[in-house]
Amino acid sequence: MRTFEPAVEQSRRFGVRPIPLLRPLGWLARGWQDLRRAPGPGLAHGVAMALFGALLAVLAKEHVWLLAGAFSGFLLVAPLLATGLYAVSRALYRKQPATLATALRAWKPDDGRLIVFGLLLAFAGTGWVMTSASFLLTFSPAPLRTPLDFIVHVVLGESRLFEAWLMLGGVMAAPVFASTVVAMPMLLDRRVGVMVAVFTSWRVVMQHPLPLALWAALIMGLTLLGMATFMLGLIVVMPWLAHSSWHAYRDLVDTSVWDEMP
Repeated sequence: MRTFEPAVEQSRRFGVRPIPLLRPLGWLARGWQDLRRAPGPGLAHGVAMALFGALLAVLAKEHVWLLAGAFSGFLLVAPLLATGLYAVSRALYRKQPATLATALRAWKPDDGRLIVFGLLLAFAGTGWVMTSASFLLTFSPAPLRTPLDFIVHVVLGESRLFEAWLMLGGVMAAPVFASTVVAMPMLLDRRVGVMVAVFTSWRVVMQHPLPLALWAALIMGLTLLGMATFMLGLIVVMPWLAHSSWHAYRDLVDTSVWDEMP
């Protein structure tokens, strides 16, 4: 634990602002305003993510046990994929030009922090896909080859397998969500270490468990809605959530100490 003590101490320099329970709805409202003000970068990201989701569906169409984990694992790596849109929201906040070039510049090849954080999220997503696939293959009462098989044997089955699968996913996703809810925008906005951003994210969740639980439910619900529309809804949902996540970070983390930091 002593290895992390400097990061823990530095994270404590960032205050966590109090928020009411329903503040996540305000983040969505501000995120929608950003998407309307700079639709180009957001829709470009949304199209890319929708195409990626469609590619997953095609590649795993005969292996729904793998597809279920891949789609849910997509939620774990989404904060990284939205990096460019955090930069767009920051530019709008600063009254600077907010274009696709602004989003692309956020992917600095010399920024090792983003690489490290990306690898951690990729590891978490891959771990969940493998765990989900193993769980469904082991406990499903019948082979799962098509989405209908998943609905009949897992969702509607009498074994409560679907509930157990959701619970397993929740247990694995909760620490990832707590580690990333403000970490990625913070890494973009300030040159702090990865662990400083992660510990700050955990402090935010621990001080506001109910609003952040609502935020997690909104993210999951809107993403599932986007997927249920044959991925077309993701074109709007993903950039909307990305811009909203930037406002969540700005609302939750007190950055007034930054002028004092080297």
